[in-house]
Amino acid sequence: MSTRDWPLYEVFVRGRRGLNHVHVGSLHAADDAMALRHARDVYTRRSEGVSIWVVRADAVTASSPDEKDPFFAPSGDKVYRHPTFYELPDDVPHI
Repeated sequence: MSTRDWPLYEVFVRGRRGLNHVHVGSLHAADDAMALRHARDVYTRRSEGVSIWVVRADAVTASSPDEKDPFFAPSGDKVYRHPTFYELPDDVPHI
């Protein structure tokens, strides 16, 4: 397999102060282990991250921005999904 045939991976990094993994870019690699090493070398050169996720791009399924309204509209009528029925204590972080 030549390097042109390597699969594309999407890279997500969680920063030192961050709570969530954030998409930082893409890269090609021969396998998962190589993708993880290359992601570390390319996207955390300055010790920005504490965790890295790599996912083959062909394994990602996403909604289309064009379908935003019809796709997410059904959740608007389910008020029980929104945290409006109780108060959060002040000492509960990150909610």
